[in-house]
Amino acid sequence: MTEEDYNNCVKLYSDGLYRFMLKSTRQVEDARDLVQSSFEKLWQHRSEINALKSKSYLFTIGYHKMIDLNRKNSRIDFLESLPERPETSSKTSPRLKEILEKALNRLNERQRSLVLLKDYEGYSYEEIADITGLNITQVKVTLHRSRLILKDWLVSVENVL
Repeated sequence: MTEEDYNNCVKLYSDGLYRFMLKSTRQVEDARDLVQSSFEKLWQHRSEINALKSKSYLFTIGYHKMIDLNRKNSRIDFLESLPERPETSSKTSPRLKEILEKALNRLNERQRSLVLLKDYEGYSYEEIADITGLNITQVKVTLHRSRLILKDWLVSVENVL
């Protein structure tokens, strides 16, 4: 991968990687840090990487860094918790984006990552398997189960009203 290929990679994939990290971590600063460290590792290994496979390599790095961050954060006991947002008793429907965010939050880390990679970023099952280190059958089964969870929650009247 040449320096020009790397710059093109930054232009083409930085927004998509950031969206994926932001949806996965739900923290702006964490997402930015993960994207930056992913591109840093891509730069360090640019001589070993085929430019045509840079997107897959980049998302693989990002996915593994996000998993490491989540594991690290799960070990930390927070003394202060963020205040809960009070529920409003308004009869107006929440916006679609908020509904989808709540639905995605019901999934575990692996399920949410697979749904985001497949449905938000448009990766194939094979590419997702390469990125996550799962086999194709595991990817398909987990995606199917994740979509059933999302469907059950989204079609529930009390969750939409």
